[in-house]
Amino acid sequence: MVLSAVEPRVFHSMQKIGFAEALDSIVASDPRYQRDAYVFLRDALDFTTKQQKKVRGATVRHVSGPELLGGVRQYALKEFGPLVMTVFDSWGIHSCEDIGNMVFNLIDAGIFGKTEEDSIEDFKNVYDFDEAFVKPFAPEKPAIAKPPVELPAPKSV
Repeated sequence: MVLSAVEPRVFHSMQKIGFAEALDSIVASDPRYQRDAYVFLRDALDFTTKQQKKVRGATVRHVSGPELLGGVRQYALKEFGPLVMTVFDSWGIHSCEDIGNMVFNLIDAGIFGKTEEDSIEDFKNVYDFDEAFVKPFAPEKPAIAKPPVELPAPKSV
């Protein structure tokens, strides 16, 4: 999956459609996900490309589906900490597939770009949300207590 932010789509009347207008249209046609979820996704893509630029040392023009999902995970944990699942639930996001559906809604609206190789399948079962967003904040299980070491009895004086 390769994604990139693209210039706003130009329609027949030569009016550019911006991100806000695209979101109005997307949320009206697919109400599964809240508007704020799309804003977060755009910010997560920006975060991901900046992280990749640090690693690769060059401008990143495209991000794969699994790479974006890794960036979504890092950015969500950074932004929301242990409240990630609460925030995502309120936005209608429950799995990697939901992120993929949102990505393809943004592609269809001309906000994100894709290549011929890109597919919604790139977002299936990449990671489990509980493992990614709950487990990092779950208390560690206490170590199994070892039986006390028997100390020698004190010597009588």
